[in-house]
Amino acid sequence: MPESPDPTVYPLDHLALRGERDAPALVLKNSTLSFEALNARVGSLAKWLQSRAGRDGARVATWLPKTELACLMPLAAVRAGLVHVPINPLLKRAQVAHILADSGAVLLVSNKARLDTLEQGDTDCAVIEEAQAWGEAEQEADVLPPSSAAPDSLAAILYTSGSTGRPKGVMLSQANLWLGAVSVAHYLRILPQDRVLAVLPLAFDYGQNQLLSTWYAGGSVVPLDYLTPRDVVKAVARHGITTIAAVPPLWLQLAELDWPQDVAASLRRLTNSGGALTPALVRALRTKFPQADLYPMYGLTEAFRSTFLDPALVDAHPTSIGKAIPFAEILVVNDLGNKAQAEEEGELVHTGPLVAQGYWEDTVRTAERFKPAPAFSRLGGMAVWSGDRVRRDAQGLLHFVGRRDAMIKTSGNRVSPQEIEEAAVATGLVAEAVALGLPDPQLGQAIHLVARSLAGAAQEDLIPALTRALPNFMVPRHVHWRAVMPVSPNGKLDRVALAAELAEGAAS
Repeated sequence: MPESPDPTVYPLDHLALRGERDAPALVLKNSTLSFEALNARVGSLAKWLQSRAGRDGARVATWLPKTELACLMPLAAVRAGLVHVPINPLLKRAQVAHILADSGAVLLVSNKARLDTLEQGDTDCAVIEEAQAWGEAEQEADVLPPSSAAPDSLAAILYTSGSTGRPKGVMLSQANLWLGAVSVAHYLRILPQDRVLAVLPLAFDYGQNQLLSTWYAGGSVVPLDYLTPRDVVKAVARHGITTIAAVPPLWLQLAELDWPQDVAASLRRLTNSGGALTPALVRALRTKFPQADLYPMYGLTEAFRSTFLDPALVDAHPTSIGKAIPFAEILVVNDLGNKAQAEEEGELVHTGPLVAQGYWEDTVRTAERFKPAPAFSRLGGMAVWSGDRVRRDAQGLLHFVGRRDAMIKTSGNRVSPQEIEEAAVATGLVAEAVALGLPDPQLGQAIHLVARSLAGAAQEDLIPALTRALPNFMVPRHVHWRAVMPVSPNGKLDRVALAAELAEGAAS
């Protein structure tokens, strides 16, 4: 692998030109598109979009599972001079209506089942069913050739999950998405012969990059809308999958399954973001998939991806999020605004060409998160101030501490929820856990732990085990057991829903 990836930026739709003409680019349920066919289909779809959406820079939205159109739209919209707004198919009509109105979308492409859930007044944009869209696109006599979009032109607006307030649209340029694809393909060492199983939502930056980084490398993407984790195992076997990207709740489910030995051995690359891996889960994945490289990563939609941990360091540093990915400069800024020293906690600040252009038509929240890089930055320019607390160890590896706004203040102490959650899992009694702080007249906040126990575990042993492992002020005052933990539309444990549920229960 070369020491540095190519920093040259091309329009995003040029990804359809990256692979060998006859090589498989997209493996669908009933067909496979070569790179030559991918480019042609993107050209046809782009021509149709141009006739339907009109002016340059207009926003076109998709609300779809991982169909062909959903996979091609990030490239086709760019080729047509438009901006793609992907909507997570798990979202409901009220959330969809907000995204359509906020983005000013002129066109929504979805399927009948989803469109039938919309009510009068939910949208004033043109609406079309996916089948009709393809029917019209395939009648186009001409196709659009590869575009010449400027690197700083807007390519997509990705809406965050809205864990704090209403979802906000992150504006991503051609350069943001192209360099993100280059960076990931480079450090994951993706090859043309790789087959990547796309299980994450394509409206999620981590999910969309499954497509973009694989196509940059000339590899093949296999989209999968799975119903159960067992469907993932079947898809790996059926398609000879080499790479899976997932989030911790899904990794936990996959690690608990019985995998045929030859199927597990076909995997060469496992990547994680959207939450920290615990040492226990790292051990489980390394045991289940000993031939696969495991890549823990950290990212935020406003800068796409910030760090990754070299697989060679995972066993020795299972809780680290690693170092900066190519094209990123990652700084740790202490509470005085200075460069944090080794082992000193501070805010993670990301600068460089992966930093997004801000929030769509939201200057107030843009100014809160996107601010000039600190004076000691090497790259300078605009930076994303993440709000996440990290520390850098003596070896230069970063470790996640917690979100500033998620820290629990109890008995005068600042407590990281992650530390409590990791301690709970480390007892061997808990499969997954979420720690929350709820108002308490004596403590300020009392620590509540929501947990799913491991099969056969004695739940009553958890608090004594945590008492032995943690200082008294960090031991949860209340434990709430769940048979199933709720997840957000992006597949992460849904802390917001749990906090609301517990708060409502406390008030009633």
